[in-house]
Amino acid sequence: MDFVRLYTDASGETHFTDLEASFSLLNYAPPAPPLHVSDFNPASQWGFIRLKPGWSGDWHPVPGRQVQIFVEGEIEAQVSDGEVRRFGPGSVVLVEDTTGKGHKSWVVGEKELTIFVVRLL
Repeated sequence: MDFVRLYTDASGETHFTDLEASFSLLNYAPPAPPLHVSDFNPASQWGFIRLKPGWSGDWHPVPGRQVQIFVEGEIEAQVSDGEVRRFGPGSVVLVEDTTGKGHKSWVVGEKELTIFVVRLL
């Protein structure tokens, strides 16, 4: 499974990088048969964010490390190295640009955007 990481480098600039989750066959929920399971990471809270069509946010860091899972609608995000990516339903992004310039983002199209957010420790 592929996902995207949005992060800040040592000089405060933001970038995207593509990552892949690795899975191991584990006896996760006996007596159910073994499942392919990725590593788990500590989390503190979860919730939803909803953005209306036309929403746009200029350069900003994220308030804390989080995983964003896009449920409906589409958004584009630009990092400070100039790269722009579009995320829609099913996209998973590990957002870690808590310092530096951050990123800017805007809702694409006429559909409301819904994001499931998991705040990480």
